[in-house]
Amino acid sequence: MNETFNLDHHILSLLQSEPFFAALSRRINKRASSHIPTAGVRVNPDTAQFEMLYNPEFFQKLTADQRRDVLKHEFYHLIFENVTSRKPEDINPRIWNFATDLAINSHLTHLPEGCLMPGVGPFEDFPRGLSAERYLSLLMKEQQEQQEQGDGEGGSGDGLPDEGQFDSHDEWADGGEAGSQAADIAKERIKDFVKKSAEEALKQGSQGWGSVPADVRKDIMDRLTSRVDWRKALQYFVKTSRRSNRSSTVKRVNKRYRYIHPGKKVQRRAKLAVSIDMSGSVHDGMMALFFSELEKLTKYVSVTVVPFDTRVEDGLVYEWKQGASHKFERVMCGGTDFNAPTKWVNDKGFDGHIILTDMAAPKPVASKCQRMWVTTQDCLRYQHFQTNERIIVVDK
Repeated sequence: MNETFNLDHHILSLLQSEPFFAALSRRINKRASSHIPTAGVRVNPDTAQFEMLYNPEFFQKLTADQRRDVLKHEFYHLIFENVTSRKPEDINPRIWNFATDLAINSHLTHLPEGCLMPGVGPFEDFPRGLSAERYLSLLMKEQQEQQEQGDGEGGSGDGLPDEGQFDSHDEWADGGEAGSQAADIAKERIKDFVKKSAEEALKQGSQGWGSVPADVRKDIMDRLTSRVDWRKALQYFVKTSRRSNRSSTVKRVNKRYRYIHPGKKVQRRAKLAVSIDMSGSVHDGMMALFFSELEKLTKYVSVTVVPFDTRVEDGLVYEWKQGASHKFERVMCGGTDFNAPTKWVNDKGFDGHIILTDMAAPKPVASKCQRMWVTTQDCLRYQHFQTNERIIVVDK
């Protein structure tokens, strides 16, 4: 007990029966910290990634079953987007914290004693298995009734008990504009992590999900195929596709050799290619949808548009400048070969590659730059290949 508890040494044994959570855990940084009393998740503003903080002394005192459920509790906060997009505005954060914990703890049975639990203690009239929003509504209704009866002045003054919330939500705040941007990027990353973890679970059948209830599995899968927020998705893709160009300039002072050597100027840019599948299987309605989404994308960045079917013709490639408009026009109508645009983009040295397609062709060769796929929900059901690359689904 005198040895410092290292959570990484226990993760494998703790999650042996939980393949989905084990796959997600591999993708989440975990860091010991004495500044947090128990455990919690947050967005790291420097890396723009979610991480889990834990107090070694707290974890050391728990049983193996309790440690497992504490881990699952923190991961559920990320899966259910409690830290980012689901946070309601103009609501007492403490009430939202209680609501999210009640929703999550409905699915856990081995948490430390005294945790918030529907049907237990102050929440004995609350049913199990509701969403965080439903519990928030019940808490606010109860709070209003207590205020009308004049009973809401004890404890913290908000009508909620002072005990029961074992984990820390103190670092859920976005920290201003920079923190909000980091949270947007982190949200895209965690959605990708959850998707890949779910894909691993699906390959193992029902056992791959472990203790995740059927209704929660459905909720997870629904979240992964929800309509994309193009602006946030683009910000994430562009940020992770940027290349830095450094050059010397006498207009800047060299920090190490002041007034002896010129300073450095750093320009960050993203050279993006968008390949549009113009094969016969992509009907005009879908093509118009793709052009509509492309017009949204070019509000924020200029791109090189690459029409293709089984080939790419240089004479049909053009630059769509930021803020410009282009009419929908079909310029090809053959088969589909994803190797054609991939090889063309590889040869031109692009930083990022987006392919708008119906996914109806074999898997292409590897891309030298980051690659993302855009398709419709119907096409995704019948995609001809599996990929670990990001796939964004847009609605008709």
